[in-house]
Amino acid sequence: MKAFDSCGNFLLDKEGSEVRSIAVRAAGVTVFASGVAFAVQIIATIVLGRLLLPSDFGVVTMVTTFSLLLTSFGLNGFTEAVIQAEEINHRLASNLFWINIGVGLLLTLGFASAGSALARFFHEPRVASASVGISASIFLTSAAVLHLALLKRAMLFSHVCLIDIIAKVVQVCFFIVLAAAGWGYWALVAGIIAYYLVISVGAWRLCQWVPGLPHRAYGTASLVRVATNVYGHFIVNYAGLNTDNLLVGWRFHAEALGFYKRAFDLFVLPANQLLSPVGGVAMSALSKFRRDPVQFRRHFLRAISIFAFLGMAISGDLTLVGKDMIRILLGARWDASGRIFTFFGPGIGVMLIYGTHGWIHVSIGKAERWFRWGVIELVVTVSLFLLCLRWGPVGIAVAWSASFWILILPALWYAGRPIQLGILTTLSAIWKYIAAALVAGVSSAVIVSRIPSLNALSGMFGAASRLVIVSSLFGALYLILVIILHQGPAPIYQLARLSRDMLPPGWLNKLSGTAASDDAVLEFVRQARAE
Repeated sequence: MKAFDSCGNFLLDKEGSEVRSIAVRAAGVTVFASGVAFAVQIIATIVLGRLLLPSDFGVVTMVTTFSLLLTSFGLNGFTEAVIQAEEINHRLASNLFWINIGVGLLLTLGFASAGSALARFFHEPRVASASVGISASIFLTSAAVLHLALLKRAMLFSHVCLIDIIAKVVQVCFFIVLAAAGWGYWALVAGIIAYYLVISVGAWRLCQWVPGLPHRAYGTASLVRVATNVYGHFIVNYAGLNTDNLLVGWRFHAEALGFYKRAFDLFVLPANQLLSPVGGVAMSALSKFRRDPVQFRRHFLRAISIFAFLGMAISGDLTLVGKDMIRILLGARWDASGRIFTFFGPGIGVMLIYGTHGWIHVSIGKAERWFRWGVIELVVTVSLFLLCLRWGPVGIAVAWSASFWILILPALWYAGRPIQLGILTTLSAIWKYIAAALVAGVSSAVIVSRIPSLNALSGMFGAASRLVIVSSLFGALYLILVIILHQGPAPIYQLARLSRDMLPPGWLNKLSGTAASDDAVLEFVRQARAE
């Protein structure tokens, strides 16, 4: 990609009718890529769960609890600043690049020198050397931030996804090969460094932009303020996301943290596979409608409805079968993670819906409001952690689920105020899915509890049998209830149409083996809805 012309103006801004079709296809690419990444991650989870000890994961988690905050400087800040800017040019981008990489270098050196202090805090000497190794990831990330941001502004998400997939494959290869060679927690450290190195090299390769020297340029200060507010929100949000690791590691030590982290990783997996990849597309697309509130609200409500449909289905199912899923993926010695995950499950769907409030803040250029909300979120979440800490990792899991249910309506109300997006309007788009998941989940649990033979099955066969049977039962009940509450299958048709639109032009005909036109497909959908 060539980002700028000879005059320094950005070449690849999209506008008008192009935005929706490009955004939907970009969402399709990111969802597909996240699915590939998920498959790679599952392979790594299965293999590493049998090669490494819970304490190995615990040591690395103690380090990444802090390093990821610094790695995300710029990645969460300058990326959003570049995406939402009405105009961006070569000089502005160059200034942001040098600011970002300078701060990244300072943070790298600072974190490497702080390793011994972290080791004393956690009473774990291995943390000191792991901190020095992982610190390299901070600088590597800062070198790629502006190139990735320019690709996202141009809505070239296929490029970004390609880089991420290659990086994840390389990372998993490092994980498995080195773990099998007996490197222990160093296998995880080496894989983390390899991931960010591939990201940096790939970003420079696919966005062939070379930053110029810093110059005085109008708009630099305002973009830095946007980046500061976004990163400020990220800091307070990150504090909430990682205070749990800090408390569990400090109070219950490395092994308990290893069990907790495996359960937490499954908890946030749907958000990582759906919310995070689609979020970049959504913010880039919605920012194009920032001066048209009617169109903005229409597109946002459609998106949150889809997320509620998928999210509540995932939440209900994983609450019921998550324990067996962890047994299948990691083996019997990780059963403690399965017990913890049972209390994470009810928060998965509402977490996906809750995450969309940030799209509004960023895309309408109100990053300062997002930062202020992040402070409220931090206070509520950490208060719940401290209240529930006495019950150990299970109590922290309960606190997580409760925090999202408490915060979701206030968050969407506060985010929607500048564009007159009322909370009742938003609630009308999601409540039916919540009700369907709740009724289907309770009904499935009651039915399964009355089948003693199913519950008595043990080992991997029993876990697999329960997973298939319970998931099928819940899925059928959930779809039936969604159809009843919506007085028809409109949500299913909407999801099917969105899935079709995510495919690149011409793929539908190739996959179906027909020459049916888009008009014929739309006519079929209209007729089905009418029936």
